[in-house]
Amino acid sequence: MKQQQQPLLYSLFLSAVAAIGGFLFGYDSAVINGTVSAIQDAFGSSSVTSGFSVASMLLGCAVGAFFAGNLADRLGRKPVMFATGILFLISAFGSGISSGSFEFIVYRLIGGFAVGAASVLAPTYISEIAPASIRGRLASLQQLAIVVGIFSAFLVNYAIASSAGGASAIFLFEIPAWSWMFWSEIVPSVIFVVLVFFIPESPRYLVAIKKEPQAREILTRLLSLKEIDSTLKEISESLQREHKPRITDIFLNGKILPIVWIGISLSLFQQFVGINVVFYYGSVLWQTAGFTESNALLINVLSGTINIVSTLVAIALIDKVGRKPLLLGGSIGMTLTLGVLTILFTLTQSSGGEISMSPFQATLALVAAHLYIFCFGVSWGPTVWVLLGEMFNNKIRGAAISTAASAQWVANFIVTMTFPMLLAGFGLFAAYGLYTFFAILSIFFVLSFVKETKGKRLEEM
Repeated sequence: MKQQQQPLLYSLFLSAVAAIGGFLFGYDSAVINGTVSAIQDAFGSSSVTSGFSVASMLLGCAVGAFFAGNLADRLGRKPVMFATGILFLISAFGSGISSGSFEFIVYRLIGGFAVGAASVLAPTYISEIAPASIRGRLASLQQLAIVVGIFSAFLVNYAIASSAGGASAIFLFEIPAWSWMFWSEIVPSVIFVVLVFFIPESPRYLVAIKKEPQAREILTRLLSLKEIDSTLKEISESLQREHKPRITDIFLNGKILPIVWIGISLSLFQQFVGINVVFYYGSVLWQTAGFTESNALLINVLSGTINIVSTLVAIALIDKVGRKPLLLGGSIGMTLTLGVLTILFTLTQSSGGEISMSPFQATLALVAAHLYIFCFGVSWGPTVWVLLGEMFNNKIRGAAISTAASAQWVANFIVTMTFPMLLAGFGLFAAYGLYTFFAILSIFFVLSFVKETKGKRLEEM
């Protein structure tokens, strides 16, 4: 029994280390939430510049995700994960010392490179070291780590702001609290960099560079002795069959394949329902709605908790209920909750753009917003990524996933960039009315175009 447990524990340790990259992904994405107003005041930036300061990271994400895979194939998974940890460190420190918008954007771009790379490297490494019998559960650590990272950033931001008296207030060593919010990311970044030293290279990569003895040595700690030879043979055969993803894979007679358009549309809808407005601008949103800064940051912590709970529910349900029912239920739930928020913001917004809510209206807004987060977290959040990994056949999978993922980063950038402009120009009701419209469209999209993939082998696609 003990001999059987050791490979499982070792696989869990390696997956947990790799998943810290996912934690940093979530942390770096969400840490800006509590700082938006403070850095806008500190840098004297406009709503457009403020929006780009937040969204700039997403441009870095696209670049990081694009290059990380190729670099990992050339240099190995472990060195590139180490470099990613260093980029997280640089971004966290630099964002905190920035004295102007340009400098801040540069450091956020660096953080974006790291986030994009982590989004590729962590699941790749986990899938390559995990035994087949527990690969699904270990792979789910990545998504769980991301939402825990988001929650942790919200919690730390709230603790720092509460201690300092606000994100703009002076905190330790006469330094503004918002700087410490960014510097808090240094701690998990250092842990990640140190722990990467203690994990081995991916056996798949070692076989690819003709270092089979080293791959065999690592596999002895991950698999039973009778599985090692067959696993090495399978890796070698799969490497011979595969080719690097080419963008031409997704075209037929000069046109993008319909299934790829469905993947791109899934990515677009996942972002256009406005979920990242909650995670990037939550404190601004709730302060605009009339809450104090302290209460707005506390609401962020609640949002992060709901996000974790809904992700756990999704992990439990996705193989039982199926992908399409989860998406459809999520779309209906988001339409209803976003609709309630839009109506509330319309009724309570003055001609000057200010929101004035009664205690009942404020409570209703809080409930609707967190039901919206739950509906997204149990459906479109994780399910889109599962579908993108399953819906394409082997021939086009690499290029199709890359294309759909790129569309997701672009959509994320558009939503993140436009929210401050919508808020300044029209108010919260306009932004949330737009997100409600896309939630309604997503219902008809799921009913018309999404096919169930539950229980099907990848070769059947």
